[in-house]
Amino acid sequence: MYRPLVGTLATAVMGAAALVTAASPAGAAPAGAPAHHAPKPPHTKAVDFAGTVALDDCSGSIVKMPTSQPNDPALVMTNGHCLESGMPDPGQVIVDQPSSRSFTVLDKSAGDLGTLQATKIVYATMTDTDVTLYQTGSTYAQIEQKYGIKPLELSTDHPAKGAGITVVSGYWKKTYTCSVDGFVPTLKEGGWSWKDSVRYTPECKTIGGTSGSPVVDNATGKVTAINNTGNENGERCTENNPCEVDENGNVTVHKGINYAEETYFIPKCFGAGNTLDLNASGCTLPKPSGVRH
Repeated sequence: MYRPLVGTLATAVMGAAALVTAASPAGAAPAGAPAHHAPKPPHTKAVDFAGTVALDDCSGSIVKMPTSQPNDPALVMTNGHCLESGMPDPGQVIVDQPSSRSFTVLDKSAGDLGTLQATKIVYATMTDTDVTLYQTGSTYAQIEQKYGIKPLELSTDHPAKGAGITVVSGYWKKTYTCSVDGFVPTLKEGGWSWKDSVRYTPECKTIGGTSGSPVVDNATGKVTAINNTGNENGERCTENNPCEVDENGNVTVHKGINYAEETYFIPKCFGAGNTLDLNASGCTLPKPSGVRH
């Protein structure tokens, strides 16, 4: 995981490809530097920073479900390992906990527009996936009226191999453009395991601080995954060095390759008013009890 950036080096787990550290990674632009845009591929939607946010140590995005309404409380999505209280243990699921975390809202060119504040952690886990969803004190309509920003929509389609994607980091104000190289039945890092993870092609050289970045499908403009980790130095299944495990238990290591966790199944767990319902039909997110659907 990409280690959170704010002075958490001693306690955070994953490394520069995962949760970020307080020091800027070698060769990385400072947090306030202009965004470095990848060339726009032909026949795709332009992907910019509108809808993304910067956290104190990670990246994130304002997201909506296909059924979300303008007056629903807006949701912000980042990684489970970016949780302000520390990384959830394997098997741990956190729901409906108070939070006052702040998020910096970015415009399409990565300029700072202002802040949003969370009212609660709706859901967070590092089991099967790596996600935190916050509820904010603002509605989508209020955000659009104040900042002129619309949320990013979560796709309900499984990402496709070969699809062009852009990882949009609000923390670094930088984008990474590549393709979906394939899917990993189980991605294992330390004590955590994630299911059906996205493997990037080598062009997406994400670093610490990019944790929680939305992975946008260039053809649809919708969020198809959430950036979360990478193998830093070729170790096998250790922290900062995730390994791939296939259906037969065979382990493969890809040094320097980075990964994301799919998000297409998340909308099935939300109902009217952006209300979380882990018992909803088709919802496969882990429950707090640890019982799987």
